[in-house]
Amino acid sequence: MSDWDTIALDYEDDVATITVDRPDRLNALNVDTLEALDEALDEVEDERPGAVVLTGAGDDAFVAGADISYMRDLSTPEAQAYAELGHRIADRLERFPAPVVAAVNGYAFGGGCELALACDLRVASEDAVIGQTEIDLGIIPGWGGSQRLPRLVGDEMARRLIFFGERIDAQDAREHGLVGEIVAADQLDDHVHELAADLAAKPTYALAAAKEALNQSHEMSQEAGLRYERRLWSGLFGTHDQREGMAAFLEDREPDWE
Repeated sequence: MSDWDTIALDYEDDVATITVDRPDRLNALNVDTLEALDEALDEVEDERPGAVVLTGAGDDAFVAGADISYMRDLSTPEAQAYAELGHRIADRLERFPAPVVAAVNGYAFGGGCELALACDLRVASEDAVIGQTEIDLGIIPGWGGSQRLPRLVGDEMARRLIFFGERIDAQDAREHGLVGEIVAADQLDDHVHELAADLAAKPTYALAAAKEALNQSHEMSQEAGLRYERRLWSGLFGTHDQREGMAAFLEDREPDWE
């Protein structure tokens, strides 16, 4: 297993937990951290866990954002390269074969919010604060926020959050659909791990197909999406999990997934 200064990687119960580990900087994402995160995703993909958890170290922040001290003097080409790096990480989370759950503990601003948006599910601690705060830095979301946020909260709310750089608490985030549930801060890690372990216990190929179909619903027309769903659905027939799942149902027993 690789060793990084700013990323921790752990495995338990077929769940991989990736932790951004810069608590002294509120887990802000500099280039080294993003590159380490990219390498960690390579390693996790090779290990093929049933689910992945993404979180931040310490009690104060999930990821407070991108590294402003690094960004301040970037040229346009350098900014483009930085944007591409952030987009690559977000895209990998969104397209990862297994479900990815964001455990949002504390601040999730800017790039941190964007990484959470790229995850499949978001669980927030009761003291979490979330926002696309880039406008007050003279920029806009650059790692996918302008595209993913409206899909979760609707166009009007997304415009308000991005135009004003508003920071909202966990309760407001839940009400607007930005997170799926809220738990007490001291229960977040255990709750998210249990949730991820439940996902990891599901049939792998069916879960990956479900994620792919749901992702494509944002990319295709409904007609094209329905055709895509039919192909994914029929392609699962003949797999061990399809045969086992249906046999277990008919035999009134628990399935033994591959």
